[in-house]
Amino acid sequence: MAKISKHGPDPAKVASNVYKKLFENSKVRVFDVRFKPGDKAVMHWHPNHLAYILEGGTLELSPPKGEAIKMPAKAGDVAWIDAGHHEAINRGSSEIRAVIVEFKGSTKKLRK
Repeated sequence: MAKISKHGPDPAKVASNVYKKLFENSKVRVFDVRFKPGDKAVMHWHPNHLAYILEGGTLELSPPKGEAIKMPAKAGDVAWIDAGHHEAINRGSSEIRAVIVEFKGSTKKLRK
């Protein structure tokens, strides 16, 4: 399989407590992501990716520099997240579940 990241820690390795790989080919990698209350994914890197929320809550995303961003989401939401580093923590009282689809080789920012 193609190497997913030359840009930083791979979430499949450093955050295996929440990221479980479902599928991978040369174009995409798909994860089942489950954040129980208090779960943390330490600093890691993704290429451009989509998150489809299965069970909502508020996830706190912290980039390497700058302030943490609270990302509220409800079941059925879809979020685009540009390539980059962050750590994430569920500070709420309910489990957050999502399917993450990473687009390999995709690092150009697409949001305006």
